[in-house]
Amino acid sequence: MPDTLTTTRIPVTGMTCAACQSRVQRTLQKQPGVSDATVNLMMGNATVTYDAGSVAPEALVAAIRETGYGAELPTPDQDAFREQEARDRATAEEFQSLKRKAIVSFAIGAAAMAAMPLMHRAHWMSWVLLAVTFAVMATAGRHFYTRAWAAFRHHTADMNTLVALGTGAAFVYSLIATVVPEFFTARGVAADVYYEAVLLIIAFILTGNAFEARAKRNTSVALRALVQLQPKSARVLRDGEERDIPVAHVTADDTVIVRPGERIPVDGVVTQGESAVDESMLTGESLPVAKHPGDRVIGGTINRTGAFRLRATTLGADSVLAQIVKLMRDAQGSRAPIQALADRISGVFVPVVISIAIATFATWFVLAEGAPAVRAFAAAVTVLIIACPCAMGLAVPTAVMVATGKGAELGVLIKGGEALQRSGDVTTVVLDKTGTVTEGRPTVTDIVRASGTGVDDDTLLRLVASVEKSSEHPLADAIVQHARARGLALGDAEAFTSVTGRGATGVVDGTALAIGNAALMADYAIDIAPLAADADRLAGEGKTPMFVAADGALAGLIAVADPIKPTSRAAIARFHAMGLRVAMLTGDNQRTADAIAREAGIDQVVAGVMPEGKVAEVRRLQDEGAVVAMVGDGINDAPALAQADVGIAIGTGTDIAVEAADVVLMRGDLTAAAHAIELSRRTMRTMKQNLFWAFIYNVVGIPLAAGALYPAFGLLLSPVIASAAMAFSSVSVVTNSLRLRGARIA
Repeated sequence: MPDTLTTTRIPVTGMTCAACQSRVQRTLQKQPGVSDATVNLMMGNATVTYDAGSVAPEALVAAIRETGYGAELPTPDQDAFREQEARDRATAEEFQSLKRKAIVSFAIGAAAMAAMPLMHRAHWMSWVLLAVTFAVMATAGRHFYTRAWAAFRHHTADMNTLVALGTGAAFVYSLIATVVPEFFTARGVAADVYYEAVLLIIAFILTGNAFEARAKRNTSVALRALVQLQPKSARVLRDGEERDIPVAHVTADDTVIVRPGERIPVDGVVTQGESAVDESMLTGESLPVAKHPGDRVIGGTINRTGAFRLRATTLGADSVLAQIVKLMRDAQGSRAPIQALADRISGVFVPVVISIAIATFATWFVLAEGAPAVRAFAAAVTVLIIACPCAMGLAVPTAVMVATGKGAELGVLIKGGEALQRSGDVTTVVLDKTGTVTEGRPTVTDIVRASGTGVDDDTLLRLVASVEKSSEHPLADAIVQHARARGLALGDAEAFTSVTGRGATGVVDGTALAIGNAALMADYAIDIAPLAADADRLAGEGKTPMFVAADGALAGLIAVADPIKPTSRAAIARFHAMGLRVAMLTGDNQRTADAIAREAGIDQVVAGVMPEGKVAEVRRLQDEGAVVAMVGDGINDAPALAQADVGIAIGTGTDIAVEAADVVLMRGDLTAAAHAIELSRRTMRTMKQNLFWAFIYNVVGIPLAAGALYPAFGLLLSPVIASAAMAFSSVSVVTNSLRLRGARIA
């Protein structure tokens, strides 16, 4: 692979259907130096990976323009926020333009329909309708014909080709009937005109496009909400004065002042003050999070209570919010594998439809008993109008866009359509233990005093913590933090000694203390029998008991454990309810792992494994036919995350750049992993529904348009009804995808 590979996203305008998307994508893939190209109809862009040494981005833009579509190079300094805002403006302008054109076309079409009875008495009315229809085709419907001509010049065809052929044929037929009606009457055929049909077909298609544009805009509502979280200004302290400046002018290490009720303008670290911050839009967590000096805060979140100052850290495109927006935008522009089916069909769809229309004309012309030319013409036009590939092009991308937005609301960032589709196929969930099932930080769980010691729990804890504060062991730190949380004043230990693999000793307030395992107690001839049963019970619960001896006598024991998260049991139960098998991989000992598994309800445990062992276990499950989702912290578990069919990184907003993961959870909660899998399953159902309706619509609609019901029932579909049905098909697919926004996933 060349070292000069780079990826760029090029905005593309003028695409209206799956055939348009397919043509641009094929053109880009044929360019020298291009290793991959993905074109997204919904996002209106092309993502191209190419060798910068073989092709320039300007050449890629030129190749797109050669296909008949508009393209511009992206602005180099445009970040994810500005890009999304520009896209929103363009989408809003597109909707307003289409709406105006549709309203005008409908009004003129309705007037033309009302004027039709007058044409039999006043031939001049046909000339008026000719002029009016031509004006509408040249203004409101102009893009259908210019794009169809561009496609023809490049030896391709798309939705615009079908619309242009259908309405163009109807207009030319009506033009001849108006200018030289004798051409028809001399052959015994009425010189009927179809001006009102041309006008209403254009009006219906424009209406469908307008609804489609508005619906497409709604699919990005979550992304727009994220962009709108970015405050426009920040209050900074410079030269001893508070100044309000644009966020873009904040620099690293600036002191930023945040008052209650304000959005935090930039990422940073609290340096002064305390507060509770609402991070729900980013993490899905409804409860505000307490913030103290030294804690990180994320730009865009809301400061609820106290005022504080922060030191600015990551800014601009490197900020957490900007990374989330970029990740979501990339995901919404990606393709799900199921899209390949629609692409293959759309590649041949329009030529097939044109062939069917020609066959329909020939059949009616030969077999019709009366006015064969008129009936053949109407049936062929109806086939061209009703067969629109728009719905096929929208079936998958709309679902991906809405699902990734819904995921963001739940605190789940899904890296694209492929990850979304794979997540729905998962059969086995493999969990890391520390920090995933458990809290990831040891805490004191039990204090048991030996009988006759004469000290209470707090006194025993204070003495032990006074010794352990000199130790660097994680279990020692858990004891110290617990003592401080209870407000105990710790003393200084004299003659502190750390005994590797056993514990520690020291003297506090004249009391000689030894804290550690049974081996340390044996070294000092301490009889642990009175508390041996308690120690065994605690160890069986997955806790680590540490005996405490004071002045040569057993004083008690303190148990430390990494407790499971309050949400882990419910999340694992939810996995089971979805029919998933749950396994846990850990480097911890078997006894502790088994205890955690029993408490959490996990099916299978593999303990004492290193990172490479986790990879081997994931591979073994895959070899057995399982589709594996690996849930870990995204750092130590990166190899297993990469090996799994779906890698899910669990953590906070600062972990979103984990490259090994396909799905990133914005909070340390396994429930979000269950949300991701459930959302994927619902999305896949929606995609399949969309594709079914897009396909079945044409399978049923084209024969009806060709006249399949006429021999038995004498029924023919009019071109106007066909245009309304075509518009409805695209709108129904987008609307079905939008239902995901309201899906209850809790």
